[in-house]
Amino acid sequence: MSRPEGVTTHTLRLELDDEPGELAAALEPIAENGGNLLSVFHERGSRTPGGRIPVEVALDCQVDRFEDVVEGLRDRGVTVVAADEEYYGEAFRVLLTGHLVDTDLSGTLREIEGESTVSVEELSLTAPEGVSAVSSAYLRLGARSGERAAALETVRSIAERKDLTVVEPLGVGE
Repeated sequence: MSRPEGVTTHTLRLELDDEPGELAAALEPIAENGGNLLSVFHERGSRTPGGRIPVEVALDCQVDRFEDVVEGLRDRGVTVVAADEEYYGEAFRVLLTGHLVDTDLSGTLREIEGESTVSVEELSLTAPEGVSAVSSAYLRLGARSGERAAALETVRSIAERKDLTVVEPLGVGE
């Protein structure tokens, strides 16, 4: 069976909260914007650094409708980590220091990932004297191609509000 002209296959990587109905709700914008699901890989046993569930979706849709699919997902509050391979084409590392645990590290990660230009790809936390001491978190972040500066500004803004220090950037990711 051949595809209609202008229809291509796309891949989305999403992160969902582990709540009933989240996957079904995340798939609605795909259909609403003319996408046709090919496969859904839902890794319920895995967790992202932000405590969410990674989901990979393959779909067919008109080339000019793919961005509508992505925006529809974001409008519903779905974290889009990658949309096709080069969507988050720039990686960089930062170090956050301060009272990370006391200022809700999970909430900080959710805020960072809630921005459309940033994804948390790796996290390493060091809290040498327990949860009330100054700690540090190494973050490897992904940004859309050409939007690294905006992504870094997002991290700086969140850190400033939470009285955290950002050491940046530590180097370009792989």
